[in-house]
Amino acid sequence: MSDIAVKSATTAASKENLSEDWLAVVIGVLVFALALFSLSGRDLLGWAVTTSVYTDITAALAPVAKAYAGLGGVGALLATYAALLVVLSAGVAALGADVKKFAIAFTVVFAIAYASWVVGSYAHIAAVTPAEQQKFGISWSLKLTNEGGFVVALLSGLVIANLFPRFAEWLKEAIRPELYIKIAIVILGATVAVTAAGRLNLASSILLRGVAAIIEAYLIYWSVVYFVARKWFGFSREWSVPLASGISICGVAAAIATGGAIRARPAVPVLVSSLVVVFAVVEVLILPFLAQAFLWQEPLVAGAWMGLAVKTDGAAVAAGGITESLILAKAAAEGVKYQPGWILATTATVKVFIDIFIGVWAFILGYIWTNHIDKRADKAKAGEIWERFPKFILGFVGVFAISLWLALGTTPDIARALPAAAGEANVFRVIFFILTFFSIGVLSDFRKLWQDGFGKLAVVYLVSLFGFVIWVGLLISWLFFAGFKPPLAS
Repeated sequence: MSDIAVKSATTAASKENLSEDWLAVVIGVLVFALALFSLSGRDLLGWAVTTSVYTDITAALAPVAKAYAGLGGVGALLATYAALLVVLSAGVAALGADVKKFAIAFTVVFAIAYASWVVGSYAHIAAVTPAEQQKFGISWSLKLTNEGGFVVALLSGLVIANLFPRFAEWLKEAIRPELYIKIAIVILGATVAVTAAGRLNLASSILLRGVAAIIEAYLIYWSVVYFVARKWFGFSREWSVPLASGISICGVAAAIATGGAIRARPAVPVLVSSLVVVFAVVEVLILPFLAQAFLWQEPLVAGAWMGLAVKTDGAAVAAGGITESLILAKAAAEGVKYQPGWILATTATVKVFIDIFIGVWAFILGYIWTNHIDKRADKAKAGEIWERFPKFILGFVGVFAISLWLALGTTPDIARALPAAAGEANVFRVIFFILTFFSIGVLSDFRKLWQDGFGKLAVVYLVSLFGFVIWVGLLISWLFFAGFKPPLAS
């Protein structure tokens, strides 16, 4: 198994991860707060770099706001890198990490990850419509939109993990996918709120159906996977509980939370978490393209499916982003233009509710385990729900609530200016997505899957995930979300 994957999972299992959750809240809210200054006419984030579809590389980069056009694309890129380096270095210092090692590794991680994004924005990869192809003077395109850069970043990480393991080990201080995706999800709260403000009835339906789908899916998933692990493959209860939780619906977080709740040996959730990371990569590379091929006419089904089927917050929300870009491109080619944001919002909403549910589920399992299976003095306590509750969700909810209030409860001028402010914050959400994709790839050393004692575990995961979990997730997504579509773009 990859040493990096083990250390990453171990970090997630430690108390340090609680601080990492709060760090994600602080950084995400900071980005959101700075973006809100533009509502008063003071643009504090307009210097951030954005990438356009291009054939001429010199036209690829630019500051997000025209007021900063004098900075130029390269200047905006350097300013963005410097700002992220300062803020993240201060954050990892608060976590007790080696700031010097992080800064050096992050410089390389940012360079490779953003270069992947630029490659993904090349017109032959990203151009969608015939009009765009004509604009760039090209006769063909993969039609991935510039979010094909996420796939390029993931593949770049995979190449490093599997062909250059020493380099991957050297990058480890800056390979923090959970931190990056949590920050991105906090920032995403603003985009989701702006999206929801236009259609509150549809947004509320997504929320209610998301909750129902999660509870039904989790209980079905968990029961079947636990049975498979125990009865078909002969795993002990100590292994079957975190394995069922990790495979069933929420990967690393669920495996670690339930492993801790039943007082399993630390190695158990660590091994399961490593498997989750590897197989999540496989899902991200396959499921969004299946969704584009077969679910483009049911886009919200596709969004919910990513949330229910893809494990780990990072991989699921990232898959939702790719799925949205692919389906919007396919629909646009067919003459249907949906408003962006709804598919990704559906995936994020499902995943957020899953994370909330994990704390409750871990307590239920812990109570049953410590009171009826392995009776011991340290009984599960209700306080464990809060202890295992993912704190970054508070940031997401707070940003969402403030943004929704600004969109609906303030003056028309503020409501009109809010989408632009959320758009500037979204630039950083995209960057943290890119860092997440690259980091997930670097953590995924496929050669380690079949090390001694790991093969049988991988077979259980493979059989359960691709034989059952993915397809039940699709069925439940269809039952709860079929017929609901994003509004059409004006």
